[in-house]
Amino acid sequence: MSKRVTIKTIAADLGISHMTVSRALSGQPNVQKETRDAIQRRARELGYVKSAAATAMRGDGTRIVGLLLPNIINEFYARFANTMAAACQAQSQHLIIHLTDDDIALEAQAIARLREVQAMAVVMVPAPGNVTHDGSDSGGMRVIQLIRKRPVPDGGAALLVDDAAAIRAAVQHLAGQGHDQIAYIGGPRQLSSGRQRLAAFTSGMQSAGLDPRTDLIHEAAPSHAMGRQAAETLLTGGLATAIISGGFEISNGALSMIMERHSDTRRDIAFVGYGDPSFYAWLNGGISTVHVAVDQLAHKAAELLNDDGVADARDAPSDHVFPARLIVRQS
Repeated sequence: MSKRVTIKTIAADLGISHMTVSRALSGQPNVQKETRDAIQRRARELGYVKSAAATAMRGDGTRIVGLLLPNIINEFYARFANTMAAACQAQSQHLIIHLTDDDIALEAQAIARLREVQAMAVVMVPAPGNVTHDGSDSGGMRVIQLIRKRPVPDGGAALLVDDAAAIRAAVQHLAGQGHDQIAYIGGPRQLSSGRQRLAAFTSGMQSAGLDPRTDLIHEAAPSHAMGRQAAETLLTGGLATAIISGGFEISNGALSMIMERHSDTRRDIAFVGYGDPSFYAWLNGGISTVHVAVDQLAHKAAELLNDDGVADARDAPSDHVFPARLIVRQS
């Protein structure tokens, strides 16, 4: 096994001091161009890789950013990760993605691993459940919460979606089509997003003069399977004439069940999804949905990270809210 190439290796090879090599490789200006070029050329030839730990010890910062997502099967999360990765690359930041499966224990492990590599910041979709760790466990990392929000000791920043108006508009749209038995499938009230979306649905029903019946409201940890199961229950009961989804994976799960059961129920059921995956535009003539500006969220996350991994303006409001909008299609 070959020995790891270090700054001292390059210095000895070129017959110069290791401090000169260090200054040249860290981009400091007080090194002659000929010497800098020679050092950088020899570093490439030897396969030198900068040590993140050593960089952090010097106080230079690692420029490592963590991204904690429930999964990347969901098109919203996949697109967010892709857009943020490109933005981080443009800022010479290194993005590390951890998948939590909405498990609080996996979230804690991911944060611990980011601390081990001395990441400067983490963007995370907080997992549901009883929190056994908090912002004090972040080890100085800047914490930016995405979609959901829970209390963080240092206040932190949050990238949130204001979807209340869009969900209320979905109710009004369905009511205008003559639907008076509108069901809702969403996340649990333990999640900030779950509480807010359910409140918007309830408000929309009341504004339309309709009763938000408890037997037509399904709440549970968001997942594709949960959406399928809730939709199957509603279809089997035969009471709902329309369904509104309150989550990305929930939406795809519910839609898949509706399409499978269409021939069995022998009746159409109106559906409004959440999120706007590419296939929603053409499936069955187009799926009506609550559209979320995923690219704007990702670019804002990257913008909030400066060289030190802190918000651009600590005195600015910690919540950055992006409005969602209802897209009405044929379905």
